[in-house]
Amino acid sequence: MRGAEAEGLVRVFLRRREDQKREGAGVGFGRGNVGVGFDLDETDHHDVDLMAEKCLPDHPFGPASRLARSHHANPRRSRAEQPSTEQHGSSEEEEAMGEQGELAAEEHVRYIVTAEKKKDSFESLVMEHLRASGAYWGLTTLDLLHKLHAVDSAEVVDWIMSCYHPESGGFGGNVGHDPHVLYTLSVVQVLCLFDRLDVLDVEKVADYVTGLQNEDGSFSGDIWGEVDTRFSYISICTLSLLHRLHKINVEKAVEYIVSCKNLDGGFGAMPGGESHAGQIFCCVGALAITGSLHHIDRDLLGWWLCERQCRDGGLNGRPEKLADVCYSWWVLSSLIMIDRVHWIDKEKLAKFILNCQDKENGGISDRPDNAVDIYHTYFGVAGLSLMEYPGVKPMDPAYALPLDVVNRIFLGKLQ
Repeated sequence: MRGAEAEGLVRVFLRRREDQKREGAGVGFGRGNVGVGFDLDETDHHDVDLMAEKCLPDHPFGPASRLARSHHANPRRSRAEQPSTEQHGSSEEEEAMGEQGELAAEEHVRYIVTAEKKKDSFESLVMEHLRASGAYWGLTTLDLLHKLHAVDSAEVVDWIMSCYHPESGGFGGNVGHDPHVLYTLSVVQVLCLFDRLDVLDVEKVADYVTGLQNEDGSFSGDIWGEVDTRFSYISICTLSLLHRLHKINVEKAVEYIVSCKNLDGGFGAMPGGESHAGQIFCCVGALAITGSLHHIDRDLLGWWLCERQCRDGGLNGRPEKLADVCYSWWVLSSLIMIDRVHWIDKEKLAKFILNCQDKENGGISDRPDNAVDIYHTYFGVAGLSLMEYPGVKPMDPAYALPLDVVNRIFLGKLQ
């Protein structure tokens, strides 16, 4: 291809990419959320950037300019990476978000508080096996909205401890249910909210989690042996919150997570597993907590993550999937931890989340006009928190807890 032809083709690709970003369709070239009219099976966006660098060295869309802009974005980082830094959005950003419609905070608080009392409701019944995680979602949402006092903390702690298995040190998802590392983390997170880690036998709980690490550094979820990078994050997060991370082989844990990295920059549930936004959060979060983010190609992963933004402003978990409010957390938190959150349109994402609210009865759904639930209510509010939405407490992207809670755990008294 002659120089003039190459330059012309590169300019076409770059122009289409900018058009697509303005339309809110993400920044992908067909692997993302909508087609763009070009057959790019043999040329992905990285090839385009390389051609732009060669053909258009001073082009404003080139990689050198893109990396330079990242130094001025100053996104908020995880406490695991930068514990003392906390930036707030500008008044212009807050005003822009406010124009999209307000967060129905009071309605969401009422929805969460009343949902707990409806023991015979369909939602309550289908969540029976993961009630501990449901408590974490609901209570964290209340805390983010400055309403944790709306529940009786003593009653919650009593119920939480009734899910404990003293013989193993783990917690079940509900009273009488088998222990699992997932629900153990949910319990620890809830106790962190109330500053009640003192009710735990910390060594026993830590030993339970530690005992689930395998020889290759991976973690099983329970005694039945299922292995997943979710359990790596859960175990590392739990032990870190308990100040017991030294009990596991951190080096091997990191090596296993890195072995699950794919050529697209993402991470799967196991080596060779498909990249997925939820798994990426788990792997990035675990690497952040262990101080191992240097294993990540931030630009490569950043592009994969920002390609998750759909035309409606929402984020999906994999290419060609519909947007879902829960990925407002999984994708945004990962982008913040790798300092690439400025690569998506946060204003459109905030609008998508706000459009998924039930403004009369409270709650947030996966997408507009669907039924609300506690899970998506939490992740919607958490996503807004990551975007520094007015009136919502800041959230730590690695530990998935309000930042003041995380600061109290690591900067206050040790447990």
